[in-house]
Amino acid sequence: MIIQVPSLDELSALRAIERAAGEPFRGLGMAAIADDEPPSPALLTEFQRAGRALAAYEEAGPGGGRRPVGYLLWEPVDDCTHIEQVSVHPDQAHRGIGRSLINRAELDGGRVALTLTTFTEVPWNAPYYARIGFRVLPEAELTPGLRAIRAHEAALGLDRWPRVAMRREAGWGGVCGEV
Repeated sequence: MIIQVPSLDELSALRAIERAAGEPFRGLGMAAIADDEPPSPALLTEFQRAGRALAAYEEAGPGGGRRPVGYLLWEPVDDCTHIEQVSVHPDQAHRGIGRSLINRAELDGGRVALTLTTFTEVPWNAPYYARIGFRVLPEAELTPGLRAIRAHEAALGLDRWPRVAMRREAGWGGVCGEV
């Protein structure tokens, strides 16, 4: 697998990944999440130009062609690397792509703690992140930036389903040599 900042002409493929990754939410009674519009081309371009968009690619096949199969957006929040979004195409699930994207974001973000917000009762959300070293942050440990993110999510209606903020300390899982 190759992980790198995607080119501008690959950003539409990231939107397609997001749409596909949203579909499994329908089976959990979360059609609003499945129907949510992917990040806009302008927002993806902003992350890409800042070097804070990562895409995972299949190894190049015959003829050298490859396509993105997952992506991640990150930003600095309160001296941490905050995972804004991570999505993997469902036909590529259970191959370690999400974990590899998260580990690469840790490297690119300066090997500081990682944070994210997520749904607690979605198997590929909070339970998955707990398996790869994240812990739920109690309300008292939320930083000002995470409080602002959670307030924004609540304003968008995401709190219709239980959500939490999570944190993973730098270096969990020995990411130093992994890219």
